Amino acid sequence: MSISPLKPMNLQTVYKRMREEADKVLVGLEEPFKMLIVALFTGGHVLLEGVPGTAKTLMAKTLAHLVQAKFTRIQFTPDLMPSDILGTSVFDLSASRFHLKKGPIFTQLLLADEINRAPAKTQSALLEAMEERQVNLEGERYPLESPFMVIATQNPVEYEGTYPLPEAQLDRFMFKVLVDYSPLEVDIELLRRYNQGFDAHDLIAAGLKAILPAAAVTEIRQMITQVTVEPGILEYVARIAAASRRSPDIILGASPRAATHVLLAAKTYAALQGRDYVIPDDVKSLVPSVFRHRLLLKPEAEIEGLDADAVIQRLLGQVEVPR
Repeated sequence: MSISPLKPMNLQTVYKRMREEADKVLVGLEEPFKMLIVALFTGGHVLLEGVPGTAKTLMAKTLAHLVQAKFTRIQFTPDLMPSDILGTSVFDLSASRFHLKKGPIFTQLLLADEINRAPAKTQSALLEAMEERQVNLEGERYPLESPFMVIATQNPVEYEGTYPLPEAQLDRFMFKVLVDYSPLEVDIELLRRYNQGFDAHDLIAAGLKAILPAAAVTEIRQMITQVTVEPGILEYVARIAAASRRSPDIILGASPRAATHVLLAAKTYAALQGRDYVIPDDVKSLVPSVFRHRLLLKPEAEIEGLDADAVIQRLLGQVEVPR
C-alpha cells in the first residue's frame, strides 16, 4: 500500500485499516491497541499493566504483524543478565578476533514480558536503547534498526519476586496503558471465536494481513511533525505539567519529558482523526496514559483513596482549557 504523499486523511485511512485487521484477532481491546498505534507512530515506548491472560502479548504480536516489523519477545526473570538482552563478544578462533553476538534487543518491536521480574541492573540495560536507539558494548556503538519500540508488560497484583521499575526507567515509557478484565459480552465473543478454532499463536491462519512495511513508519513519523499546534495548546500542556508539580496530592510531578510526550502524542492522535491540528481534547485524552506512571502520590492522598488517575482528573479540572 502506498501512502505518499502523506496527509492526515491518508493516516486516518491507514489507522482505520489497522483497526479493522486487528479486530480479527483482538476482542474488546480497542483503547489499549489504539495507544500502541499512537506510540508506534510517535516513536515512543509503552508499559502495559494487566493481570495474566488479558492478551498483552497478542496485542504486541498483532502490531508487529500489521507493520511487518521484526518481533522479539524476552521473558524477564530474576536471573536474567544484561548480556542476555544486549549480546556479548565472542572470540572467533578462525579469524583470531572478537565479534559481537547480538542479543534479542537488536529487533524492531521488542516485547519485554514481566519486566519487573528482572533486577535493576538488567532493567537498566534497556535505558540507553530506549532513549538513544543504540547499544554500547565494550566501547563500540551499535545503532538499532528503525523503527525501534519497546512494549513492556507487568502484573499489577503479584509483587513477590518483583523489582519495581525505578523512576528513571518509568520516565522512558511514553504511555502506561492499563489492560483490565473484559466485560461479559466480550468474554462471550472471545469464547465463541476459540470454539470455532481461533489460534492466538497463528495470526496468519486467523486472516491477519499486513498493512504497512516497517519502513513506512518512519515516513509517517515525518508526516506527523507537520501537524499544527497553536501557542495556546503548548501553554495548556505546560500548565498541566506545572500543576502536577504544585499539587498537594503529589510528591513527584510530571517531568519535562512527560510534557514533551503529551505534545508529540497529541499530534499523532490528531492525525489519526484526520486533522492536521491539535485540539484540547487530544491533550486531555492522552494525559492520563502519559502521567499515571510518572506521578508519585503522597501517603495522605492514598489514604484518602486516590490513585494516579483520580489525581490526574483533578489536575485537568484545575487547568483552564484554551478556546
